[in-house]
Amino acid sequence: MSDTKPDLAVVIVSWNVRELLADCLHSLFDDLAQSKLEAVVWVVDNGSTDGSPEMVARAFPAVRLIISEENLGFAAGNNRALREISNLKSQIPRYVWLLNPDTEVQTGATAALVSALDASPRVGVAGAKLLYADGALQQSAFRFPGLLQLACDLFPLPARFYETSLNGRYPRRLYEGQAPFAVDHPLGAAMMVRAETIAEVGLLDEGFWMYCEEIDWCWRMRQAGWPACCVPAAQVVHHAGRSTEQVRVASFAALGRSRLRLYDKHYPPSKRRLARWLVRLGMRWQMRQAR
Repeated sequence: MSDTKPDLAVVIVSWNVRELLADCLHSLFDDLAQSKLEAVVWVVDNGSTDGSPEMVARAFPAVRLIISEENLGFAAGNNRALREISNLKSQIPRYVWLLNPDTEVQTGATAALVSALDASPRVGVAGAKLLYADGALQQSAFRFPGLLQLACDLFPLPARFYETSLNGRYPRRLYEGQAPFAVDHPLGAAMMVRAETIAEVGLLDEGFWMYCEEIDWCWRMRQAGWPACCVPAAQVVHHAGRSTEQVRVASFAALGRSRLRLYDKHYPPSKRRLARWLVRLGMRWQMRQAR
């Protein structure tokens, strides 16, 4: 590393998606090269058995590779790198970008996120505009979930509800512009966080093994006075679900537990009880449908 304090640390937690990870890293390094930003890239391998660590060591020697013998999950995996970064003292970067291995960074995305945070010193976290592989918009940010959003997530409701604020969505027209817009939380697939915010709020809650951890983190940031935004100029292709589809049953169970933990942490007792009832009823219904 140079003596210059880096602008950015990028953290990628990966599990058994070697080819996607390679594509992600190629796209990231290409974008970093044209951005002129000083960055350090970290990969945390969560016990992969497909040769991912060997590929990273061979093809991307500049990456700081952390190898875990077990699958730590998203929160604990990212925290492994975040703790290492916090120990860098004078080399702690201004921003940390959590990036999924099933993403491809489009030209200019990194610089757009950094510029958005530079322009708004009290914004704690910025999310990218996510696209599916065919170029279609993937909803990239949401309102903090209420009971109606929980019902939309768990039960078959009329289609007109799904693209509305009742389901936590922001209008698609906001993604069509270039200006950042305020959101409650971005998806964790591509979210850049101010190092100062992490120092104040703390790390991800490792009680969330998978799902909802970024919602909880952004909720805590908001409570500490650090709001979030989405940056449409920062475009990232997201091949969603390529890790979790390898363990569908375990992922489904983890989703239920994470929903309950999120509501237990952030809602009063009366709302928590109703949320627990909805989650249990909805998960049972979905399990029956799956069978």
